[in-house]
Amino acid sequence: MSVRMRISKVLADCCPGNDTNIAGWVRTVRSGKEITFLAVNDGSCLESLQVVADPALDNYEAVCRLGTGSSVRVTGVLQESPASGQRIELRATEIKIIGAADQDYPLQKKRHSFEFLREIAHLRPRTNTFGAVFRTRSALAQAVHRFFAERGFIYVHTPIITANDCEGAGELFRVTTLPFEKPPLVDGKVDFAEDFFAQATGLTVSGQLEGELFALAFSDIYTFGPTFRAENSNTPRHAAEFWMIEPEIAFADLMADAALAEDFLRFLCRFALEECSADMAFFDEHIEKGIVKRIDAVADSSFAIMDYSEAIGRLEKAPVSFQYPVSWGLDLQTEHERYITEQIVGGPVFIINYPKDIKAFYMRQNDDGKTVAAMDLLVPKVGEIIGGSQREERLDLLQQRMLETGVNPEGLWWYLDSRRWGSCPHAGFGLGFERLVMYLAGMENIRDVVPFPRTPRHAEF
Repeated sequence: MSVRMRISKVLADCCPGNDTNIAGWVRTVRSGKEITFLAVNDGSCLESLQVVADPALDNYEAVCRLGTGSSVRVTGVLQESPASGQRIELRATEIKIIGAADQDYPLQKKRHSFEFLREIAHLRPRTNTFGAVFRTRSALAQAVHRFFAERGFIYVHTPIITANDCEGAGELFRVTTLPFEKPPLVDGKVDFAEDFFAQATGLTVSGQLEGELFALAFSDIYTFGPTFRAENSNTPRHAAEFWMIEPEIAFADLMADAALAEDFLRFLCRFALEECSADMAFFDEHIEKGIVKRIDAVADSSFAIMDYSEAIGRLEKAPVSFQYPVSWGLDLQTEHERYITEQIVGGPVFIINYPKDIKAFYMRQNDDGKTVAAMDLLVPKVGEIIGGSQREERLDLLQQRMLETGVNPEGLWWYLDSRRWGSCPHAGFGLGFERLVMYLAGMENIRDVVPFPRTPRHAEF
């Protein structure tokens, strides 16, 4: 058996006269007088390769009866295509039917809603839209590693099972081996001392705290892995399982953190436009008109910086009515973020120095006693896409904030040790990978950029 060639390579090389062997899934079958055309796609690219079959094939009648979704292996000779819209086609000398598909195959040649396709997530990667989404997702994941590797960052695998709740929101999925029917109790409460880890544990919501420890040894590190939130939210932007990219840099302040975030987003935008051009063109035509122009504008624009207090003042004077109230001390909602980046700035903008009462305990307190060195990067169409801060490196102030926010210092003794010995200013940010894919692909729902989404009451596949 000759070596199978990816259809993407066949189409890119375009070498008429070459003997070629491909394999894939049939998208369409068109039979005419004494000739049949198959569109075969193997997922390596958006385009399908046209296969030309004629009665000289031993199984020609079976080939004519092939249904959409059938898998085949085709051997033949490449030839220039007389049809418009394609440069090359494969004249088949042999077509092996690997796996047939009948008329019950759900992905017939018609347009399907995203809602319907979520119900058949095991098959939706075979569609044009989700083929483009998941090829782009794969390429972007590799681009993340490339960006940090080129800058000398260390890649850290932080734990998925953890005893700490980084954000202090209590939205952990519990991990336990205790029997649900009759767990051991002490004073009416579950005795986690009898559990596998001898303490209460859950799935991580962030690798940041462990990442900080490595930054205080390796200077520049990043994590990129799955995170979990037991948040009963059914919005198009929330999922219970998602991937986070979290760099941490030592000897750095908030402005160095913002500069890294800007470089990172620019890099990813430019990468998508250049390395995923065919899929981006598909998104521009079928998902969001003008997305290529929008992403190109972000890649080339300067990123503004605006203090939170100024942002609130500008919003209070805005000649529009917002659904959510605007006042100093309240967090910005998506409608506020989009107004700032789209109407006030007209491009990407960092909002910095948020009130400390709406931010996490680990963020560095500013000298005014009211704000912390936090930043959010806002971009047109989605609002916040990156959130980060300079971390509190001063032991006494960190302990004070932990007590103020109800975080038990004893449970984070190892985190406090990093401030006792060799502490230094450091900063980092987080970027939800799915939010990034949504932004670059123009997809409106996080469920449509995750291969098998996990949301409240949904853990199929």
